[in-house]
Amino acid sequence: MAATFPSPDHDHARCSAAVLSHAEAVCRERHERLTPMRRQVLSILADSHKPLGAYEILELAAPDGPRPAPITIYRALDFLIEQGLVHRIESRNAFLACGQRHENGALVAFLICESCGAVGEAPAEAISEAIATSAKSLGFCPKMSVIEVTGTCAHCRRR
Repeated sequence: MAATFPSPDHDHARCSAAVLSHAEAVCRERHERLTPMRRQVLSILADSHKPLGAYEILELAAPDGPRPAPITIYRALDFLIEQGLVHRIESRNAFLACGQRHENGALVAFLICESCGAVGEAPAEAISEAIATSAKSLGFCPKMSVIEVTGTCAHCRRR
């Protein structure tokens, strides 16, 4: 997997369509259901290209009508995370559609721009191996690790 960072001028519609198409294929392959609510939550995140909190997603899910219950959004997010279609950005308590096609559970480093809020994904195999080796030497079995790096993206630095 190559490192990716969304350009401000890239084709959002094509990118969002690719995320949804990939989600449909993953769910079909795993015999899982991409329900209308799960699809809507993923679509909102894919259209955003920035991490969104659950309540932000809730607002966008029904801007003019009755809103779904928060638990509905959280359940959809849990499913999407479990399938590797959405990442949780721990430091922001927010969620991001996964634009990559890496293995579910693969360690990814999130590059978070402090200026524009965009988030990129970078492969972290070497870091993952180092963590696993260190943990194993201590008799520890890691379940999950999150790497988040804040800074300024190339687009914002050029401004």
